[in-house]
Amino acid sequence: MQKITPFLWFDNNAEEAAELYVSIFRDSKILSVSRYGDAGPGPAGSAMSVTFELEGQQFMALNGGPQYKFTEAISLFVHCTTQEEVDDLWARLSAGGEEGPCGWLKDRYGLSWQIVPSVLGELLGDEDAEKAKRVMQAMLQMKKLDIRRLKQAYESG
Repeated sequence: MQKITPFLWFDNNAEEAAELYVSIFRDSKILSVSRYGDAGPGPAGSAMSVTFELEGQQFMALNGGPQYKFTEAISLFVHCTTQEEVDDLWARLSAGGEEGPCGWLKDRYGLSWQIVPSVLGELLGDEDAEKAKRVMQAMLQMKKLDIRRLKQAYESG
């Protein structure tokens, strides 16, 4: 069992969200669903909480009601190795949600994600400050991150 598990508060669609997330990421699955009984605050048989795993990382989701909403103050950062992976995750997670700047998006449930090619950290961390600055400027102009354009900015000069 992992020591720290992110706990996500949903209004009433925790099971639906968990099912979507496990359909998007490989090596992912629903681990358990706790359901409300006849005496529970939710409808009998509806999900109270869902434990699921995405790429080896466990999460818990709760149908806690409308009191709390997600904000950008917390996001899920996804390392991507190829543009195809960036494109696929971006399309699937932003569907019904909202695209943001610099690789950020909100899914249809309001949860923020950062879809980031791993090469971005390498380019931004280059010893040549001018190259890193050009990459940063290019990134600031993008919503979905484009590896080719980031590399072009790095190499231009």
